[in-house]
Amino acid sequence: MAQFNYAPTKTNLLKLRNDLKFAQQGYELLDQKRNILIIELMAMVDQTADFQNRLENALAKAYKALEETVFDMGKLKVQYLTGAVNMTTEITIRSRRVMGVSLPVIETEFTEHAPYYSPMGTSFWLDSSLGLFKEVLKLLGKLSELKISVLRLAQEVKKTIRKVNALEKIAIPGLEESVHYIQSRLEENERDMFILMKMVKGNLEKKGAKAMEKDRE
Repeated sequence: MAQFNYAPTKTNLLKLRNDLKFAQQGYELLDQKRNILIIELMAMVDQTADFQNRLENALAKAYKALEETVFDMGKLKVQYLTGAVNMTTEITIRSRRVMGVSLPVIETEFTEHAPYYSPMGTSFWLDSSLGLFKEVLKLLGKLSELKISVLRLAQEVKKTIRKVNALEKIAIPGLEESVHYIQSRLEENERDMFILMKMVKGNLEKKGAKAMEKDRE
């Protein structure tokens, strides 16, 4: 039992009370952190599901546009023209912090050097498919950002829950038990000391009374 690890002294009682207060404050802060992380995690999960749907729809539209382009212009001409596209992609990764957790922020930017080809003899679908696939790349970056954030937040939620449970079910009850034990022992010692002092006082009074009787004789 926890209380047997401490001698029943006032110094230990004061120390354990301070430890208990610190543990209770830590529990309150971790409980708040857990709640905030869970709210943030649930919001991220909803956003991830939304972007997953948006990405799937964007991919379907992009491939549909590409199919229409090939149908209008032929596969060989499309391959030739796409080879003329002069575009660079820059992916920037930075971070932000949520309750001490580092989360990525991914941004996708395109630098274009148009025109890539003459508009004469090309299909409307060619430009459309190019724009749609650019949108797909941006959505892929955002979806990667959200999925990584969800994983990191979920890991932090698990760690925080373990700490909260350890404080709530082990540390705080153990400290409370120790404080109660030492306080009870100190009160018991005070009662014993009070009784002992009364006995000593009584014996002294008896001895004093006997000494007075002898002096009278």
